[in-house]
Amino acid sequence: MAIERTLAILKPDCVRKGLIGEVTRRIQEAGFHIRAMKLIKLSKEEAEGFYEVHRERPFFGELTAFMSSGPCVPMVLEKDNAVADYRKLIGATNPADADEGTIRRLFADSVGENIAHGSDSIENGLRESAYFFAEHEIVANG
Repeated sequence: MAIERTLAILKPDCVRKGLIGEVTRRIQEAGFHIRAMKLIKLSKEEAEGFYEVHRERPFFGELTAFMSSGPCVPMVLEKDNAVADYRKLIGATNPADADEGTIRRLFADSVGENIAHGSDSIENGLRESAYFFAEHEIVANG
């Protein structure tokens, strides 16, 4: 396997519930290296830009309103098989369908407020990471 980069976002519900430390601990215990991380508050326009691929979906307005409703924590993660392993760690989008012990099963309230975002492909992991971080902000080994 090769080292992959993926983007995680601890969403506004995660921040509101005071779970940044707990979720970050679980990410690190799963072997991920955090290469960049920051606390930000997205504007509605920034959220719309990030989720542009979903613009025609019926949930777009609700998603972007939620993502701009409070602070969130984007982070760049790296490890072997990062994309698939992170998606397995967070669990299914619907917390009711997520496996026991996954982040969403443990902490999420609904499909709309599901604690964390994870890139769905290697290509999107790179593209999404670049949305939040300039390359010089991503620490190669640290």
